[in-house]
Amino acid sequence: MLGDLSKYSDVRQVVAHAGLNPAQRQSGNYEGKCRISRVGDANFRKKLYMPALTGKAHNPTLKSFADRLSAKGKPFKVVMCAVMRKLIHLIWGVLRSGRPFEPDVALA
Repeated sequence: MLGDLSKYSDVRQVVAHAGLNPAQRQSGNYEGKCRISRVGDANFRKKLYMPALTGKAHNPTLKSFADRLSAKGKPFKVVMCAVMRKLIHLIWGVLRSGRPFEPDVALA
């Protein structure tokens, strides 16, 4: 879905490619809600949903992250978008470092 990873210099570019970066809606005195931009690849977002849902249930790093957001009163869709974004960050770290995923390091 991402193609050649060398074209991305930062994980934020991958998040933007997925369309999961925040986009603030503001004009003059009007301040709208901050939502995901959805400018990126919709198919990529669709393919991230199920791994994020599974990770939220079974991965201790993603589970604690999602539980923390839910405890703050965030709606389910907001939590899932945040988990998808966190999953991209974890994948980027594993691919760039070349080492296997270590949950103890990810919780730090």
